[in-house]
Amino acid sequence: MPVRTALIPIADGTEEIEAVTLIDVLRRAGVEVTVAAVGDRREITASRGVRLVADALLAETAARTFDLIALPGGTRGAEAFRDCPELIARLHEQRDSGRPFAALCAAPAVALAPHGLLDGRRATCYPSFVERLPDPSLSDLKVVVDGTCTTSQGPGTAMLFALALVEELFDRETRAHVARELLF
Repeated sequence: MPVRTALIPIADGTEEIEAVTLIDVLRRAGVEVTVAAVGDRREITASRGVRLVADALLAETAARTFDLIALPGGTRGAEAFRDCPELIARLHEQRDSGRPFAALCAAPAVALAPHGLLDGRRATCYPSFVERLPDPSLSDLKVVVDGTCTTSQGPGTAMLFALALVEELFDRETRAHVARELLF
């Protein structure tokens, strides 16, 4: 099985349950995950005060291409993603090249939608941000996959979201195997 790679950006205010769930589940599936901090510090303070340490700064990953870019939520973290031109440019390149990109909680509405990354796509997000989606008609779904874009609602759906990304990168069998190991 080929090695798959994923970029998980983090920033001050990132929702820790979502970030850690993404990192953990993808790594259990055999994905080479790079956690990259947006800004100039590798250590961030997540939304509930948990400190997370990134593998690299986002700028240090500029030369790499990833099979997946997945954004955890948390309002302040999603705002940092939205306001990071380097990350937004990478997300546009990811989309334009047909490689998967994903976001959950506040990130679909706060980071992706303002930059046109959800235009013409079905998506979901945290309920209080639904009005910011281009098409909020699927906002009651826990996970929405539209082509190479996957979105999800929030902390309680992070495991389903991460498993959907495992299926996107590999196949249903790998997803089922990882889910069984997690007793999910």
